[in-house]
Amino acid sequence: MNTLQQWRDHFEALGAYDEAVALLYWDMRTYMPDQSAENRSKSIGFLSTESFRRRTGTAYQTLLKTMGQETLTGLEAISYEKAKQAYDRDSKIPEAEYQTFITLISEAESVWEKAKDADDWDLFAPYLEKIVAMERKFVEYWGYGQHPYDALLHDYEPGMTVAELDPLFAELRQAIITLLKQLDGKTFPTLDWSASRETQIQLNHDWLNDIGYDFTAGRLDETVHPFQTTINRKDARVTTKYDENDYRNSVFGTMHEAGHATYEQGIAPELDALGLGEGASMGIHESQSLFFENFIGRNQGFLAARYEGLQQAIPSLTDVPFETFYAAVNEVKPSLIRIEADELTYALHIIIRYELEKRLITGELEVKDLPAEWNRLYKEYLGVDVPSNAKGVLQDVHWSGGSFGYFPSYALGLVYSAQLNEALRRDVPNVDQLIADGTLQPIKGWLNEHIHQHGKAKTPAELIQAATGQSISVQPLINYLTAKYTRVVEAL
Repeated sequence: MNTLQQWRDHFEALGAYDEAVALLYWDMRTYMPDQSAENRSKSIGFLSTESFRRRTGTAYQTLLKTMGQETLTGLEAISYEKAKQAYDRDSKIPEAEYQTFITLISEAESVWEKAKDADDWDLFAPYLEKIVAMERKFVEYWGYGQHPYDALLHDYEPGMTVAELDPLFAELRQAIITLLKQLDGKTFPTLDWSASRETQIQLNHDWLNDIGYDFTAGRLDETVHPFQTTINRKDARVTTKYDENDYRNSVFGTMHEAGHATYEQGIAPELDALGLGEGASMGIHESQSLFFENFIGRNQGFLAARYEGLQQAIPSLTDVPFETFYAAVNEVKPSLIRIEADELTYALHIIIRYELEKRLITGELEVKDLPAEWNRLYKEYLGVDVPSNAKGVLQDVHWSGGSFGYFPSYALGLVYSAQLNEALRRDVPNVDQLIADGTLQPIKGWLNEHIHQHGKAKTPAELIQAATGQSISVQPLINYLTAKYTRVVEAL
């Protein structure tokens, strides 16, 4: 067997482990019986450790060395370079510590769910203390340039650093605060957002069909914290949470997760056997989910074309003019919950988490002090008082899963999505009409050409530069938010 075939076989084997773990995680967060949590955590820990061995063991070391002696070009050269970088990183973590970490976060996710339901910070805090301690240890194993947090950013946004993020987020934060001041005193319409679970299920299926989500290669299920997971290239699953008091959370959240799935379904299949068959970064991934949620789902034409159907499904909208509905959908109201945040203030939720994570990793902030600092920043940035830990520091699943360095991806996704929207409108005529008509193929085709098909064969910076003609910039997002909310306010 030649070296290139061994290389492909290696990644196909890793893909089998990844598929098994992904399916176990999906089941754990959707339908798994409560009493199964301990055994499930052990199974995930075992399979993840076996996968880790395949990525760091002597056989793989030999294969890497042999591949390095081959004359490689194109995708094979990219595959080798990225795999070598990942190996150099993974191999610095002792196997026993890796297994301990995987088992810990598997247990912690189940404990987090219980702690959130019971509003019991003390139940979850000991697990988070262990997770943060291990994250700090891993950072020292990996090493870093200027800031310890850079080592964690690498996992989710390769090439990004604190030195680049800090000024970007500072500029974005100031622009949002300025817009909020301009909106101060404006009164948005108040509507009844209640709808039955059954109505929301139907709306979600209808809207996913409208945007071309392939139900033969995915499915929609219910969970506590919405997510999208890819079992394999033909199985990109979406989950949502139904709130009968506010259907917006579900329908727009489902569009968001479907954006992730559309990205996964569009990656070129030949990349799988080269270890390149996944998103370029979490920031690029978020750009796709936020594009579908905001630039399509909240597009005025998209909603106008579907408003009659909404009125038929939700009786409280029967006598509400569309203009009133649209203004209400785009209400700006600083809130407690990230996933329920309006389009304008969303990034402030992310910047708060980013600042807290940096301080946790450097040791400037300890876990025991996290709730108080969380509450302080929410008051300072968003002007809201946090009434409970369940609606505060316990609201997100990410820290229980050890996903430090992940949160900045959400704000970067906003930035990237606005840049891509601007470039799309430059290249494709009549975008708003296409969205209103439900003729999304030209839009999806453009996204596939510039983003989806490449998987992680290109870096985030390369993708954005090639698609938009510019490096990362917050200005398109600021321009978009300013123009949108100027229109919305004028209609009030």
